[in-house]
Amino acid sequence: MSGTIGIGLAGFGTVGAGVYRHLVRNGDVIASRSGLRFEVRGVAVRDLWKRREYPLPRCRIVSNPLELLEDEGTRIVVELMGGKDAAFELITEALRRGKVVVTGNKALLAERGVEVFSLAERYGVPIYYEAAVAGGIPIIQVMKEGFIGNRIETIHGILNGTSNYILTRMTEERLAYGDALREAQNHGYAEADSSLDVNGWDAAHKAIILASLAFGFWVPWGEVFVRGIEGLEGEDVKYAEELGFKIKLLATIRGMGGDGVEVRICPTLIPRSHVLASVSGVYNAVAVRGDVVGEALFYGRGAGGDATASSVLADLVAAARALENPPKCAGFTAHGLYGRCLPVEDAVSKFYLRLAVEDRPGVLAAVAGVLGGAGIGISSVIQPEGHGGDNLALILMIHNARTGDMQRAVERIRELECVSGSPVLLHVEDFS
Repeated sequence: MSGTIGIGLAGFGTVGAGVYRHLVRNGDVIASRSGLRFEVRGVAVRDLWKRREYPLPRCRIVSNPLELLEDEGTRIVVELMGGKDAAFELITEALRRGKVVVTGNKALLAERGVEVFSLAERYGVPIYYEAAVAGGIPIIQVMKEGFIGNRIETIHGILNGTSNYILTRMTEERLAYGDALREAQNHGYAEADSSLDVNGWDAAHKAIILASLAFGFWVPWGEVFVRGIEGLEGEDVKYAEELGFKIKLLATIRGMGGDGVEVRICPTLIPRSHVLASVSGVYNAVAVRGDVVGEALFYGRGAGGDATASSVLADLVAAARALENPPKCAGFTAHGLYGRCLPVEDAVSKFYLRLAVEDRPGVLAAVAGVLGGAGIGISSVIQPEGHGGDNLALILMIHNARTGDMQRAVERIRELECVSGSPVLLHVEDFS
């Protein structure tokens, strides 16, 4: 296929402006490799008069993204405006009119993916969404095509650059959480409202997409275990280091055979020797294990205008080729290998448990008695030195246990007279 393809660009923020800028700068490179050129025929922005770092292109500028669809020469719609309701309306109408869709909207796909891909199937129009997960890392294409002959066993990912930057600074410079967050905001790595980054849901949306592609059913977002880094304390980061671990906001996706799929996103202790422990700053990484390929690692910038724009540009070429040779798959193929999300209570994990306890005999016996009564084994006990006062830190590393059993045991431990404050319970991942 050769020629010029008209596109409508909904959103001209960091990513949208990056897409346009690189289309202009690297248009000849794209054309020499693909035989395709792209023309931005319309741009939709919320504020027509906003001052922008990169000027709007000389084309039709509208405030209502649905107006982009009125141009018959616009054959591909690129949705980069974020949000869910207006984006869903635009994508739905674009599919109905036969316009191929490129989107980076992870929240929309994670929460309404069943509806979106059902519409794509109904109208026979594909959706491309490489930019929705891990920025410039081409993990969606890999999951859909590169590993098509594999049964995926596990996926582990560091999928949010803001949280990873904060944890890196807490680890390397011993910054408190609040200080590390402010530093991330000052450097432009975190928004003024950083809630989706630090509460785990940005990473969770990406994990839902990866899990759905790997295991063949659209994972219900309400059944995923999500916990962010907001409540993480510096002393746990320090103790983890002393024990040979680093704490990362880790997405864990694990096939459990006929029992379903475990999907959780939470602060997790991972061995310092594992490659994911070395992923620092705003970078992302995804480790995939398949039954044929074995271990594979993908690493790169997970956010930012340029990295995400790179994925959008790749999707534009794929979308243009689909105009001439429509693919049989509209973007997601259900293959039902497992078919359900494992309840978090049934998931098995190792754990890190930190307690503040009184300095007197019998404390460890009382705690161990609660755990033993729940059938939970302790692999090691550590009492850090140099802590004076009435209460001491007591750290227990726990053997594999059902999450529900562990959570109930911790609630009983909290009620012991010798325990003060709130226990800290974190998952430990050994990648077995």
